Amino acid sequence: MRFDIITLFPAMIEAALGYGVMGRAIERGLIEVVTWNPRDNSRDRHGTVDDRPYGGGPGMVMTVEPLRTTIRAARAAGPAAPVIYLSPEGEPLDGGRVRELAGGERVILLCGRYEGIDQRLIDAEVDHSLSIGDYVLSGGELPAMVVVDAVSRLVPGVLGHTESAAQDAFADGLLDWPHYTRPERVDDRAVPAVLLSGDHQAVARWRLKQALGRTLARRPDLLARRGVSDSEQVLLDEYRAEHND
Repeated sequence: MRFDIITLFPAMIEAALGYGVMGRAIERGLIEVVTWNPRDNSRDRHGTVDDRPYGGGPGMVMTVEPLRTTIRAARAAGPAAPVIYLSPEGEPLDGGRVRELAGGERVILLCGRYEGIDQRLIDAEVDHSLSIGDYVLSGGELPAMVVVDAVSRLVPGVLGHTESAAQDAFADGLLDWPHYTRPERVDDRAVPAVLLSGDHQAVARWRLKQALGRTLARRPDLLARRGVSDSEQVLLDEYRAEHND
């Protein structure tokens, strides 16, 4: 899987992706991250990529030409790929969109800065816009790294265990169940006995019950969209009774 990231701060991307799961995946050649700096395609010696907005107002707006040249160069550098603009105005990034992107070969991520990007560039060159939340950041680099991380986890071989991605939160439309490790007791809190039982079927049932209950308590909207089967409803009823809901 290849990610082409158009950014004024390539070093920011490169530094953040040099660690952990992503760093190892890049080293092993499972994913590739290529950065493109629009300043390299500026028409003046100062590397200018922005100008004052028409109509007045604060801040600056990224101009069309350096971005257009950069996007087209990125498009030409590999197989066909969607250009995605990271913006709070975009569609929410969710598990379904992550899986959709992971099914492709390549994606081009466009990071804005300043007050934004000239709308004519967006209309002409951008295929989709994605948002990681209803808030404003200083630029698109952090959202782009979120996309790279989330999508890369679904690339075969990136995670250490083949089941890890399948068991992640949201993989089945549910939040994750609680996790525990040694020691068995911390202060007055013990690991749930079922996890020490060695009964794999009982463990799987407990985990699903916790995932269903947590999702209902914390993100009922997810559960409403997903729905529950008759057997899952039994587990939810048990969870409510155990937690006095």
